[in-house]
Amino acid sequence: MFNSFLRTNKIAMWLLTFIRIYVGYQWITAGWHKLTGGFDAAGFLNGAIANSTGDHPAVQAWWATFLEHVALPGVNVFNIVVPFGEFLVGLGLILGTFTTFAALMGLLMNTAFLFSGSVSTNGQMLLLEVLLIAAAANAGKIGLDYYVLPYLRGLFHKNQEAALDIAPKNKVKVKNLAH
Repeated sequence: MFNSFLRTNKIAMWLLTFIRIYVGYQWITAGWHKLTGGFDAAGFLNGAIANSTGDHPAVQAWWATFLEHVALPGVNVFNIVVPFGEFLVGLGLILGTFTTFAALMGLLMNTAFLFSGSVSTNGQMLLLEVLLIAAAANAGKIGLDYYVLPYLRGLFHKNQEAALDIAPKNKVKVKNLAH
């Protein structure tokens, strides 16, 4: 019932638009600050790895292993992917373009930040992103998704029809010899 409300109700559509723009603003400003102010994830990653030991570790050992053996050696990639990812998620949410996908990517980043021991606004944003994902297309109806998604569905539908149209254009009539 709640899911139906989120996906179809006009009041929910307006509320989701407000949430979408708020979360988008949070992402786009975080990404912009990293893009323009310089960003190096190495300190954050090393801090998360250090927080995986002791009596009450904030970071689980399996996640620290991933950070130490994958993320830290690939920090140069993360230094590019994180700021651009944050900026693009924010842009997508603010414009309402590919809203569900943008919210899903934001949720993925918030989860990674939470796993790394950074609470901050990550929990709040994660919950709001879950609402946006559950609402699906209704979260982007007041946005570019209103135009983009039907256009893409139409393209996909045309391509699907073309692939199924295997009958020859010039049909030959066959005489019925049963007379």
